[in-house]
Amino acid sequence: MLIGKHYIENPIVQGGMGVGVSWDQLAGHVSLYGGLGTISTVGTGYYKYPKYMIHSKGERPNVLDCNSKEALFEIFQNARKICGDKPLAVNIMHALTGYSQSVIDSCEAGADIIICGAGLPLDLPNLTKDFPDVALIPIVSSIKATQIIFKRWERYGRLPDAVIVEGPKSGGHQGFKLEDCSKEEFQLENIIPDIIEFCSRFNIPVIAAGGIWDKNDIDWYLNLGCTAVQMGTRFVATHECDTSNIHKQILLNCTSDDISLKGSPVGLPSRSITTKLHEMIQKETAPKIKCISNCVKPCEHGKGAKKVGYCIADRLGDTILGKYDTGLFFTGTNGFRVNEIISVKDLIDKLINGE
Repeated sequence: MLIGKHYIENPIVQGGMGVGVSWDQLAGHVSLYGGLGTISTVGTGYYKYPKYMIHSKGERPNVLDCNSKEALFEIFQNARKICGDKPLAVNIMHALTGYSQSVIDSCEAGADIIICGAGLPLDLPNLTKDFPDVALIPIVSSIKATQIIFKRWERYGRLPDAVIVEGPKSGGHQGFKLEDCSKEEFQLENIIPDIIEFCSRFNIPVIAAGGIWDKNDIDWYLNLGCTAVQMGTRFVATHECDTSNIHKQILLNCTSDDISLKGSPVGLPSRSITTKLHEMIQKETAPKIKCISNCVKPCEHGKGAKKVGYCIADRLGDTILGKYDTGLFFTGTNGFRVNEIISVKDLIDKLINGE
């Protein structure tokens, strides 16, 4: 699989999962074993390397420390020690406060590919104009969004190097209204054919994402016309995943009834495992909302958090710290199918050769 100038051996893109689920260990090992490893830019300072909190005054870190350039550089250096010069991607949310700076920081840190979702990254080609070898992949959930991005990017003399189409069965935030997530017309298998047809006019690869589980699913989408798939939840259940062992065990123990869509401070539905946190939210006894750095723009510096009763950054931070009671544990719809924690190498082997 060729994305821009970068060759990836297997048609598997590891989803970028923040806060702290996909950093150097997971991304480095996925790339090492022939997939495309993806590093999340969220919380690299405050949650990963607090030693780089050098720009803030007082206890509350600003966005330069929460999403630290210095920490991101160290994460990339560590990942490179694992995978060498094999392609590494970075996932950046367009809704992230400091999004533009994160794009530039990622290019300078050595990202080969930028994957961008959580909004339409209409200015991404302009932000990366000094880094022509960095491939650009927007995440979309409709043909309309795809066409808007192509039209705007053409003004910069550039088109996407690939497009990720994410359906409503993924973990975390969905690009759909809550009432649309269960409708047949919005399912991945129904929204992706039009996007494949459109992108084929430009010879641009399409990558399917959301609810993809095994080799059979991968083969189905490849036969449909996709070049690759993106997978997140299955990579959480690996030894190398950067998240806490508590997160992995909760995923291992959950049932289908434990997984549901819930409200989020960013105003979109999000899919997670129901835990004691959600009981606390309903009883209005959830931990105090700190809003450490105004991390995502739609939250409006804590307004969205207060509306739904919790801060997403704090609760995802507790996940990687292994705090069962107050952590927020994202998963796709198939998370209940996890029955073992295995190595990245073994997982990729299963996905390519069958279980």
